[in-house]
Amino acid sequence: MAEPLPRHLLIPFAGRGSPACRAALTTLRLPNLETLLLRLTLADTDTQDDSTRSPPHERALAQALGISAPDGCIPWAALEARKTSLAAPGDHEAWGLVTLCNWQVGIDDVALGDPSAIEIDADESMALFAAAEPFFEEDGIALYPSDTPGRWLACAPIFDGLATASIDRAVGYPISQWSPLGDASRPLRRLQNEMQMLLYTQRVNDERTARGVPPINSFWLSGTGVLKDDALPSPPAARTPVVDLALRDAALRDDGLAWAAAWQALDAGAVAALLADLARGADVALTLCGDRGAQLYTVQSRGLARWAKGLFDRNRATQVLESL
Repeated sequence: MAEPLPRHLLIPFAGRGSPACRAALTTLRLPNLETLLLRLTLADTDTQDDSTRSPPHERALAQALGISAPDGCIPWAALEARKTSLAAPGDHEAWGLVTLCNWQVGIDDVALGDPSAIEIDADESMALFAAAEPFFEEDGIALYPSDTPGRWLACAPIFDGLATASIDRAVGYPISQWSPLGDASRPLRRLQNEMQMLLYTQRVNDERTARGVPPINSFWLSGTGVLKDDALPSPPAARTPVVDLALRDAALRDDGLAWAAAWQALDAGAVAALLADLARGADVALTLCGDRGAQLYTVQSRGLARWAKGLFDRNRATQVLESL
């Protein structure tokens, strides 16, 4: 009988530096996380500036999958194209994720609204896809629908080496802060302008306005790059993380009360399950991610001195989450 694969839980937005979430951090009581951190050992730390296009949870997931790429060039689109058979092993084409979104126009700037909140369905997505595809084709970009409404896969040489910001970095911030710059991205900015004018005329948006949901007025490009076979482990990594996004929405809204409530539920759910696996002798791992850093905890032997120190290390969870 084959041994079960080790369990690896990866939690994005475990720490958050925005004002309300940071204030809520001091109120958290996370007994299962406290116990896990006492029993596991810090195995790896990745700390970067919070201006990186690839946030810590995406860097940590890429590392766990054995993917090495520069900032802003983790090839999530190419990986999805490979999984859905749009691309075959050995293909080294460049791909990108095109995500429909609502750009929120303010007095001084234009901010990116969270695409997960636009409530787009499959019919709307396909109607907009049919309207947009010729414009992408004119610029030499092949466009494909995905299984997720409002998100398409795009393939073109322009995506090779083009650094783009993750949606999780850009939501709520001015578009100008995170949009790709430089000569290579000019065709994409022109295409984005064309799409804004096109989307404004679409019946889909008239219907959305009538039912009180935000119009879809642009797209966000992310996940760009080439998936090279020599960058992947062989065989594939056994410890593929389970990514739990329970904290994401509240963190991006800086809703401290909702973020704290989501943490309490996560501690009683997925974190408690991981602790139970550890108690049964399973090989488990935990990755906690924030705005700037990620910390990986694994099962390792602990010396007597470190074990004794852990007995008196109170509020360790809060300290760890603050450091992220």
